[in-house]
Amino acid sequence: MTTPSPTIAITHLGCEKNRVDTEHMLGLLVQAGYAVDSNEELADYVIVNTCSFIEAARQESVRTLVELAEANKKVVITGCLAQHFQEELLNEIPEAVALVGTGDYHKIVEVIQRAEAGERVNAVSNELTYIADETVPRYRTTSEGTAYLRVAEGCNYRCAFCIIPHLRGNQRSRPIESIVAEAHQLAQEGVKELVLISQITTNYGADLYGKPQLAELLRALGDVDIPWIRMHYAYPTGLTPEVIAAIQEVPNVLPYLDLPLQHSHPEVLRAMNRPWQGRVNDDIIYRIKEALPEAILRTTFIVGFPGETEAHFEHLLSFVQRHEFDHVGVFTFSAEEGTPAFDLPNPIPQGTMDYRREALMVAQQAISLKRNQAQVGQVVPVLIEQAQPGTGQLLGRSARFAPDVDGLVYVTGQATLGQIYSVQIESADVYDLHGALVIEP
Repeated sequence: MTTPSPTIAITHLGCEKNRVDTEHMLGLLVQAGYAVDSNEELADYVIVNTCSFIEAARQESVRTLVELAEANKKVVITGCLAQHFQEELLNEIPEAVALVGTGDYHKIVEVIQRAEAGERVNAVSNELTYIADETVPRYRTTSEGTAYLRVAEGCNYRCAFCIIPHLRGNQRSRPIESIVAEAHQLAQEGVKELVLISQITTNYGADLYGKPQLAELLRALGDVDIPWIRMHYAYPTGLTPEVIAAIQEVPNVLPYLDLPLQHSHPEVLRAMNRPWQGRVNDDIIYRIKEALPEAILRTTFIVGFPGETEAHFEHLLSFVQRHEFDHVGVFTFSAEEGTPAFDLPNPIPQGTMDYRREALMVAQQAISLKRNQAQVGQVVPVLIEQAQPGTGQLLGRSARFAPDVDGLVYVTGQATLGQIYSVQIESADVYDLHGALVIEP
């Protein structure tokens, strides 16, 4: 095959779902014979896979685009910002030669060909139906031992603060057979950890099969030769007895639950239009802990939603202190145009939101430290991912830590990257663990 002339670089911004789109674009470009380089300076075209979830993410995306435009690069804007603003981007960034929407990344080769022919391309579909499967080439950008596996795309819920359904469409799940086939492919590539992702993983399969099929999916993945399978975005009301039983019984499914709770107070949850509203309460957390006593619980909260009172915040603070989650992320509310929460009355001043976020994080730091210190003296499996040049230290993660969002394990000793080793934990701080490889007899 004749190699096309331009060199292409891809800059990835945003979430791991965006990362999977980036990896498929890379795979398709490489398959088509394009030279793909990580160095933007050497590239003719730079594809920027953007995020538009909140204002801060948009600012990062726009800053990246402006810097590339100033460097006289031909810019291809893909992802959520392209889906969100479309014509505005083409008007404001003359260096942008193409726009590619969140449901159109599979067209990337055709888009580059059209741009090479001199066309300014707008490949943004407003009907979002596409989701890549195991037949679409993929070039992974994660560490050697880890891969994200997208089980569904889009969301049927309409939370008041969230623009994702507008940018990603309604839920569309992949068949179980397709997901398992890709998992087997990844196992053959040496992957040791699969992270299942979607907007609402506990709703997986409802659109395809008429009811959620997460338990069936987890059991099917039990046959895949990958030692760690973890879930992100497991909504607590979807953790049915069947799902809990699958987590308990399938050996390679980790009892790691990422629960995007967003708040604890029923009035705030109702204002947010969360699908379970007031049902996220103490009982549901206690039930999860009783069913899965070994569970590692991560969650995220939003502070400063319009109308959140001091009493609402104190309710949330005591909720966090009472349940002692292993990992907590806290965001301040961002008013997003196009969402119901954009012009709600009683907005909270930014200073108050920042104070509440800091107070919640300080409370969680003490809990995280206690949780980590409980690991000291234990021997735990650690997936080794990096070697720090010059220090001789290795970086990895135990099963308690998900990639990109949780802590690290700093390890002394020699090991092969991308493999799981036994590590004796010697010390702990708020976010990370420190230990040494156990020499096997």
